[in-house]
Amino acid sequence: MSEDNTTTGTLTNDGLPPLREVIATHDLSAQKKFGQNFLFDLNLTGRIARAAAPLEDATVIEIGPGPGGLTRALLFNGAKNLTVIERDPRCQPVLEQISNHYPGALHVIDGDALDVDVTTLGPAPRKIVANLPYNVGTQLLINWLMQIDQFASLTLMFQKEVAERVVASPKSKAYGRLSVLCQYLCDCDILFDVHRSAFTPPPKVTSAVVQLRPKADRGAEINLTSLAKITQAAFGQRRKMLRASLKTLNINVGELLSKAAITETSRAEELSVADFVRLTQVYDEMAAS
Repeated sequence: MSEDNTTTGTLTNDGLPPLREVIATHDLSAQKKFGQNFLFDLNLTGRIARAAAPLEDATVIEIGPGPGGLTRALLFNGAKNLTVIERDPRCQPVLEQISNHYPGALHVIDGDALDVDVTTLGPAPRKIVANLPYNVGTQLLINWLMQIDQFASLTLMFQKEVAERVVASPKSKAYGRLSVLCQYLCDCDILFDVHRSAFTPPPKVTSAVVQLRPKADRGAEINLTSLAKITQAAFGQRRKMLRASLKTLNINVGELLSKAAITETSRAEELSVADFVRLTQVYDEMAAS
């Protein structure tokens, strides 16, 4: 799928006007308060949509569609049940135009994605596909990870720094809380980078599209709330040894680390995902006793 990037009346392959024309018509300048960076390239949005395929039989959810570049790509590539969440009222007329072009396929929610339980938006399988606002992307991902079994996949665009944290290995600078949560729960891959010039306005950094698919077998089943709590404590003071950083858990840290077979002088970045799983198991056993 391609777009005529001029501002003439030439229609695109999906039969709708070029995005630049849409944005000019509705005076949709990207606003920082909404974390907006618009994607004009429908070849790129089509690539993102195809990465999340198949879309036909899924409940597809998009966050922050803006003028609808990715929205159009998802519908053009087969989405029959697409819900978008947008809190910028200026975008509503554009989304309504897209909805009219694809009768019955697009549902628009006027609101903040942080306040919406996306698992209520339709039946499984559910797929989230989104160019996430930079200012809330990480928090949204953590929220979804806490209920990851409700989704078939998450195909998300972040700034590359966040994408690298998702897939990072222990002992690397990018390895942290997000790495552990994502890799325990999902198979995670960076699909491709997106240069800053693809956006309007161009952000200061390169972006990347990441795909997370829930693991069919995670091995040990643990309390995700406890895992989140432990990783927050450990990486919240990542330069400290675990015997110091885990004191905020209000538990006997020496006993916790001993039972989990982890050296007290270790730092969070040195632990594998399996180590954190073991820590969580012991933590819950100690808390319950």
